[in-house]
Amino acid sequence: MPLLTDSLLTEIGQGNKEAFAELYRRTSAAVYGFALSILKNRQDAEDIMQETYLRVRGGAAEYRSQGKPLAWILTITKRLSLMRLRKKTEEPLEDHQAWNPSPPSVSDDDKMVLEAAMKALNDTERQIVMLHAVAGMKHREIAALLDLTLPSVLSKYSRALKKLERRIKEESAL
Repeated sequence: MPLLTDSLLTEIGQGNKEAFAELYRRTSAAVYGFALSILKNRQDAEDIMQETYLRVRGGAAEYRSQGKPLAWILTITKRLSLMRLRKKTEEPLEDHQAWNPSPPSVSDDDKMVLEAAMKALNDTERQIVMLHAVAGMKHREIAALLDLTLPSVLSKYSRALKKLERRIKEESAL
């Protein structure tokens, strides 16, 4: 994935529809994967993905560059996802078996990674793997986004990969 630049957000803030389409193309898998890692529900993740892009489009003109536009977008995704979870506290959580990723922007390989992560990892591990593997974020950026220390992110990422490896071996043995 080519690097996301601040100039793309500047263009979106000026009403450039092509720039918005390019932003969506470059970031939709990461936004969807991150929302799904928090919400554990395909429909909610799709709703949050749509709301995230509405907020990005509406806020692009006010965006102030800090050199990390993807972190800004994923922070919006995180906040919207957490608000959705708070609203659903009275409702029972959906069973992971009902989960089925389907946005057209997510490749088959990404779907397999997402599905394995949903089944094998805890919430924090799932978010770290999605942000690193799908969004391409650096561990230091993930630590800042999730309010964790860098050693904690590295440890959880390593543990998550081992869990995924074991899960894949177990499934291939069946």
